Amino acid sequence: MSIDGIHDKVLELLLAEPSAPAWRTYLDIGAGRGSLIAKVKSKLAVTASVCDYTDTLMTLPGQKVDIANLNHDPLPYADASFDIVTATEVIEHLEDFRRVVREIHRVLKPGGVCILSTPNILNLNSRLRFLWFGFWNLFGPLPVKHSALYSTGGHINPVSWFYVAHALMDAGFPGATPHIDRVQRSSLPKLVLLYPLIKLFAAWAMRKERHRYHTLDEANEPLVRAMNSVDMLVGRTIIAKAVKA
Repeated sequence: MSIDGIHDKVLELLLAEPSAPAWRTYLDIGAGRGSLIAKVKSKLAVTASVCDYTDTLMTLPGQKVDIANLNHDPLPYADASFDIVTATEVIEHLEDFRRVVREIHRVLKPGGVCILSTPNILNLNSRLRFLWFGFWNLFGPLPVKHSALYSTGGHINPVSWFYVAHALMDAGFPGATPHIDRVQRSSLPKLVLLYPLIKLFAAWAMRKERHRYHTLDEANEPLVRAMNSVDMLVGRTIIAKAVKA
């Protein structure tokens, strides 16, 4: 998967914030080689911190990497330390991503922005693969041992939009907005064919959830509706943006 488009969208979302020119502190979790940091620093006057499970991937000259195993360790920073926290293509590698989301909320300053991305398991290609094969796109059968943590072989945690947004709001963010990096063109013919049926059965399911199971409320209904939005059905990668109150 090309990650440049994801980074470009993350940068676009950051620059859209009115407070962006005043930001000075930035944390990138799972920064890899540091390409997103380079893009952000080309547009914003920020000092970047990096937290990753290894420092062997970083290629930016002079960039320090704070090593932590986020399956066990907290983020090694004080409360309210950062204006921005990003974690692109990270949460699918974590055993307990919700704990890390709570840590992100902790280290963000009030008014700070969190942006997360993860493969979109809800696009139509992925839904159909799950129907035929039982595995989402980019979440295939794993080797039992020796899986590379930073590759698709380390994708252990498929998370859909609702649960990303729910984790953010449960951690204390007042809301979350969904975005995609780009349209997956191979999903478009499937959209034309299946969208009317999806809308019909989604409306039936929503009615059942509301009146029989009473699972919908003012806070979660927008998140549920987004699960079958056009972007969700054709987007390659889900990018969630949340601002700390």
